[in-house]
Amino acid sequence: MTEHTTEPTTGPPIRLLIADDHPIVRDGLSSMFAAAPGFEVLGQATDGAAAVRLAEELRPDVILMDLRMPGMDGLTAITELARRGVTARVLVLTTYDTDTHVLPAIEAGATGYLLKDSPREELLRGARAAARGESVLSPAVAARLMNRVKTPAPQLLSQRELEVLQLMAAGNTNRETAARLFITEATVKSHLLNIYAKLGVNDRAAAVAEAFNRGLLVPRAPGHP
Repeated sequence: MTEHTTEPTTGPPIRLLIADDHPIVRDGLSSMFAAAPGFEVLGQATDGAAAVRLAEELRPDVILMDLRMPGMDGLTAITELARRGVTARVLVLTTYDTDTHVLPAIEAGATGYLLKDSPREELLRGARAAARGESVLSPAVAARLMNRVKTPAPQLLSQRELEVLQLMAAGNTNRETAARLFITEATVKSHLLNIYAKLGVNDRAAAVAEAFNRGLLVPRAPGHP
């Protein structure tokens, strides 16, 4: 029995650009989407640079983007598309589902993330959802992200290091910080060195600025002790 999608296909077709360095994958995806109702394949790109160029030229609704490609990779291409203001939705379609691939792609601006071994109907639904601006995640990726949310990230700075940094941000000297925390100045200096190393900075002003940047310190309201 022929498999049919149950989603409505009224309205203009969803215009696709396929970016993958493997000809068989590109041709397979192109054939699959071209044969499905409601889709139009505008073109194919063999790497990230070609994807960016064709996206600006063809103005697709959705770009199916592989991550591992020669030259400009998919992640760099997603970042560049966002920088150039290209409005196409990017649906990552790859074989990798690790945190080192999923999170950077989503942070760079990808609308969704599906695996290449996803069933045909899942790929079609994902492309339609991406065209509507909806987030699309394969079950494996969604489970990974849920586990990431449920598992607290290790604290960057220790509680004592945060206390030292808060006092420094308030304008206290090493001596004043030591007196307030009932520790020695040498211990304060040791904490500062650890803070610098963890934040990748070289002095207290940069440490305070970086801590605010990362949300480790919160600006106090005027008049707040």
